Amino acid sequence: MLALSLGLGVVAFLIAMLAGFPYVRFLRTRGLGKKIRIEGPSTHTEKMGTPTMGGVLIWATVLVVTLLTTTLFYRENGRSILFPLFVLVASGVLGLIDDKMSLVGGRGGQGMRARFKLAWQIGIAAVAASGLYAILGIDHVFLPTVREALHLGGLAYCALVLVTIVGAANAVNLTDGLDGLAGTTAAWAFAAYAAIAYLYGQLFLVTFCLVMMGALLAFLWFNAHPAEVFMGDTGSLAIGATLAVVALMTGQVLLLPVIGVIFVAEAVSVILQVGYFKLSGGKRLLRMSPLHHHFELLGWSETQITQRFWLISILASLLGIALALV
Repeated sequence: MLALSLGLGVVAFLIAMLAGFPYVRFLRTRGLGKKIRIEGPSTHTEKMGTPTMGGVLIWATVLVVTLLTTTLFYRENGRSILFPLFVLVASGVLGLIDDKMSLVGGRGGQGMRARFKLAWQIGIAAVAASGLYAILGIDHVFLPTVREALHLGGLAYCALVLVTIVGAANAVNLTDGLDGLAGTTAAWAFAAYAAIAYLYGQLFLVTFCLVMMGALLAFLWFNAHPAEVFMGDTGSLAIGATLAVVALMTGQVLLLPVIGVIFVAEAVSVILQVGYFKLSGGKRLLRMSPLHHHFELLGWSETQITQRFWLISILASLLGIALALV
């Protein structure tokens, strides 16, 4: 079964790679280019017009491979994977709409209203919470280094699901600001949870995580610096929300801040920057947020930041697996 899971991860990579070349050409031909923040680092102006919505390549590949896998190999026993798959596609479509509204030359130019987008994210998370609790019967979490599960009960567990899914989706979205950054850190996070799922005998979830990893690695082929395509909200919202569901299904959701330490650092940097700005009457704690922009303005190159962040991500993933083993 593990050999099949690993093989399907490779299959996902190959499918996404083959589809990636014509898809990137399609985005470029249609002029679906990214709008760059004016207040951002000056080096980012050269990225103006780079095709976005590359996240479709990731979740469309995962959708096809997962549905075929469930139909051909797992059938009844693999239907639990439909829950992270639903969150992946629903969040991806939400991000797709937001990206379309914020494209260069688009009518709105500013994307979806934050409150409206948040409301839809909460709605998707609520559906996932209902499914995880009412259908799969999950209401527990494992404390790090503690073997026995802690059962939260319906209300507390559903609240945890809402916070985790919405928080992770937006944390990955904030991380997606440099070529290859969100993709590499997410790939390692899914690899870590594949290992954790294997430890608990959740082989269907192992397959899903490895298929996600394969699709992400294929996307990184086109997203490596200098990027030919960006994932956009189409990819980042979907990846973050799905990672949260995977963590919840393993019961090791409390390890998500460890495994996804880069996502946490990026999100916390924005919260601290905004909070300090308001409390200090206009002063800045960092040169710019999210955190990767702060290091850019300190003189680090884009490649240095990305490589150093994913090195931290690898170590954090190893630590997360170790804590799950204890």
